[in-house]
Amino acid sequence: MLHFSRWKMFSILAAVFLGIMLALPNMFSQEQLKALPDWMPKKQISLGLDLQGGVHLQVKIERDDIVAERLEALVSDIRQQMRDRTQGPLGYNGIRASGNGVTVRLLSAADAPAAIERLSTLTEPVTNASSLLGGLGVVEVEQSAPSDGVLRYDLTDDGIDERLRSAVSQSIEVIRRRVDELGTTEPVIQRQGVDRVIVQAPGFDDPERLKEVIGTTAKLGFHIVDNSMSAADALSGPRPPVGTMVVPTSDPESGEANVLIQRRVYISGEDLVDAQQGFDQRTNEPIVTFRFNNKASQAFCRFSSGNIGSRFAIVLDDTSISAPVIRDAICGGSGQISGSFNAQSANDLAVLMRAGALPADITFVEERTVGSTLGEDSIAAGQFAALIAAILVIVFMLMAYGTLGIIANLALAANVFIIMGLLSVIGATLTLPGIAGIVLTMGMAVDANVLIYERIREEKRAGRSIMQAVDIGFRQAMGTILDANITTLIAAFILFYLGSGPIRGFAVTLAIGIVTSVFTAFTLTRLMVTLWLRWKRPRDLPGSLITLVKAGTHVNFMQWRKISFPLSAVLLVGSLATFVISNLNYGIDFQGGTLIEYRTKAATENATTLPPADLADVRSRLSELNLGDVQVSTFGQPEELLIRIESQDGGDNAEQSALAKVRSAMDDHEFRRQEVVGPTVSGELAQAGTLAVLVSLLAIMVYIWLRFEWQFALGAVAATMHDVILTIGLFALLQIEFSLSSIAAILTIVGYSLNDTVVVYDRIRENLRKYKKKPIRTLLDMSINDTLSRTVITSLTTLLALVSLYIWGGEVLRNFTFAMIFGILVGTYSSIFIAAPILILFKLRPDALDKGANDVSPFGAQEAQEVR
Repeated sequence: MLHFSRWKMFSILAAVFLGIMLALPNMFSQEQLKALPDWMPKKQISLGLDLQGGVHLQVKIERDDIVAERLEALVSDIRQQMRDRTQGPLGYNGIRASGNGVTVRLLSAADAPAAIERLSTLTEPVTNASSLLGGLGVVEVEQSAPSDGVLRYDLTDDGIDERLRSAVSQSIEVIRRRVDELGTTEPVIQRQGVDRVIVQAPGFDDPERLKEVIGTTAKLGFHIVDNSMSAADALSGPRPPVGTMVVPTSDPESGEANVLIQRRVYISGEDLVDAQQGFDQRTNEPIVTFRFNNKASQAFCRFSSGNIGSRFAIVLDDTSISAPVIRDAICGGSGQISGSFNAQSANDLAVLMRAGALPADITFVEERTVGSTLGEDSIAAGQFAALIAAILVIVFMLMAYGTLGIIANLALAANVFIIMGLLSVIGATLTLPGIAGIVLTMGMAVDANVLIYERIREEKRAGRSIMQAVDIGFRQAMGTILDANITTLIAAFILFYLGSGPIRGFAVTLAIGIVTSVFTAFTLTRLMVTLWLRWKRPRDLPGSLITLVKAGTHVNFMQWRKISFPLSAVLLVGSLATFVISNLNYGIDFQGGTLIEYRTKAATENATTLPPADLADVRSRLSELNLGDVQVSTFGQPEELLIRIESQDGGDNAEQSALAKVRSAMDDHEFRRQEVVGPTVSGELAQAGTLAVLVSLLAIMVYIWLRFEWQFALGAVAATMHDVILTIGLFALLQIEFSLSSIAAILTIVGYSLNDTVVVYDRIRENLRKYKKKPIRTLLDMSINDTLSRTVITSLTTLLALVSLYIWGGEVLRNFTFAMIFGILVGTYSSIFIAAPILILFKLRPDALDKGANDVSPFGAQEAQEVR
């Protein structure tokens, strides 16, 4: 019944009002928000890096480095235990690390029992507060059975894993301290998987500096310089003197390329309590001042007192940054480091010293950086595209439904506000694909209203009064809308779970948009229609300015299957053949490599236009870098260019080296964005993308099987696979770059195609119950014709939104929206000419739903009763 109690009406309006209030802060600047009353919400949507600029890095803690460091410590522990004078030394020929273990060769096999007893502490469980095994501890070392005086101690996988987890946790804290020191706003540093850390620095416009600060291990030590021979003689000889090593120097003013130092670390970086950038009062040159803790201060006083006249080296990551002469005893617990610093490099060194050392080396396996100017352009393009899409959809709904169109538009506006409010509350990050999700939601949000309105019109044509038509229309459309939107929601959930970065932002906005669309359709729209009926008391439905499908249209779609099936078969074979012959133009997401976007700079300060990019000159510069296949092309405007470099053979670190060479060669251009994906991540992304498509199809097939019959499930999957294969064939034919955004587009096409197919299937199921003696072909034709108006209107509104996004949404989203447009067209075709006719091949009969055994929907019984 079309009745709303005051409490229910108040609840609906309060929910909409709350959504609007939560979204309002996004309309104001931070300064304006501060001036508003304290009771007003002030939380805004966080902008992604692609909208405000910034750096996204994925770093990997090298497991091999953890193993190497642990083996080195194990060798040292064994040597110390074997030489223990309190228990009496045990003779051995050698202690050698190999593989994941250490071998000890004893002088006498008879000493094996004593050695095993002495080294038994190595195999005891190690309790770690961060251990997943809690108080049980982790056995880090296992001993193999001795053989002929040879003992073997191997690192366990559990022990290595625990060390890796601990190293990742420690690295997160060190990186956080370093990034915080750089003054970035709300950086994100979080664990990713077992051995990865994600670092996001919004608004930071110097990715190379950030990588240098993050990537430096920063193991600091104070060593005595060995004067027994020069570093050159030590390098030219068979080996340096025992207990020494040669390290390079980074101070050009010293006149030395290398320096010979003692291995022993007298003072380590762990003993520092502070380090600051400053200036030398005599020379006004940048320096770094540091201060030790009390224990280290006393040790450094004794060390400097006993080595007056000697040089000591300050070594950072096996490089001497300074090697001064000790003139007097240094007992104040503080000192300074001078060298070839500028203000920034001195500050960065102080940051590294304060933050502490990383427990292991890290490798940059993925990088995505967006310049601030590109972010501003993306926001402007997204806002303009959304505005155009909103205008087109609003005008179309007014023309198609009149007064009911006004109600649908008000519900759409409320829907957008609620989406923005929810994004603000949950702290979601709005990305450029997220804006695309909102624009797509605007096109699809009207689908629920269209389903309701078309059902109301159908009931009115059947002779119902307007009140009865509206009441039945809402009730009958409920099950269809739920089925159609749940399938799209499944695709969105899988996209969020298996996606990353901006793609997750798209999935979040799409999922929220689906939920809010259903809410506004069954609460706000119904409330407004009810109030309109009570106020105007019309005797007929409002007229429309356009009619896309006339009432009573009867197209013999089953006859067309004689054409559609062969046509689709040819297109499918052609798509698969094109894929096999040409393959896809995989982007760096799936095959690794580097992508950089630049824009030319103005010739003069007063110039209002930018010169076009000189592609020949850029290609000439980059060809000298020996980076393999380098592609240079314009990107959007003539002054913008895109450089794509193939994956380098040297692994993840080689990608960073290639990037540094290109940045140096292109320093006269304005940097816009860069993406670097190493071979480690690219393989993972390709696997995750394929898995996302397969899992979504399987999950949706299971849902439809439970909701309908097995014939419907197979038919829906067959029609959806038809759309996916044709879309992939389009990518292969036109050699459109296939990236993570393409996977998102395909999954959204899956959701939309199933949405459309389920609407048709829902009507088929209803008619199967209603017309038990009607031939299946006639019944299928009737069902498609019943829903044809809705199919056309929904497809058109979605296309209006997508076309505006394609034209005005910016170059970055163009391939994404082009795939979506093609998918909408193909999905509409398949839902009419493939999904329904294929049920004949599966021997679907009109009495298939007599028992209703598989109708598990809570709306199924009610619908069955109504149609009887």
